[in-house]
Amino acid sequence: MTATHEQDVVTMLVEQHNQVRNLFGELNTATGDRKRELFDDLVRLLAVHETAEEEVVHPMARRKIDGGEQVVETRLQEEDHAKRALGELYDLGVDNPEFDNKLAPFEQAVEQHAAREENEEFARLRATLSAEELRRMAGAVRAAQAMAPTRPHPGSPESAAGNLLLGPPLAVFDRVRDGVRDWMKEHKSD
Repeated sequence: MTATHEQDVVTMLVEQHNQVRNLFGELNTATGDRKRELFDDLVRLLAVHETAEEEVVHPMARRKIDGGEQVVETRLQEEDHAKRALGELYDLGVDNPEFDNKLAPFEQAVEQHAAREENEEFARLRATLSAEELRRMAGAVRAAQAMAPTRPHPGSPESAAGNLLLGPPLAVFDRVRDGVRDWMKEHKSD
């Protein structure tokens, strides 16, 4: 299903989790340029996904669900570890002989994080909020993702306020870098 204005935030985020799982599956068997492209796609998806969760989903969960403070704090710690691990993988590069060895535990941690979000945070949001609130949150997540950085920035704060302050300048920088990389890829043979 493609993101629509009728889609609620839980459905949207679970679909993104499934996209992440699929990218990991493809990445584990890919080589060369295809592996690099898949990893770039994974990095971009994880970066915008986590930023939007930090700006929109976690603050709402913290306020609205029973035990929200503890659930969100635990997710933020997991996301901080993931940002650091993803940054290390990004710096390492897919051609490094250690990449696959470091990718496997990262994949497992991301999968466990996604499962906990789905079972603890998202399920409680669905049980607590109205269908209309969940649809409006999806719109807010789409807006946050449109302005989110496309790379991990391990030093950036794990908070809505921090992302709102630092996210747009980092996003501009990341998107310019993405554009240059894509242009160079297209004009490689020129």
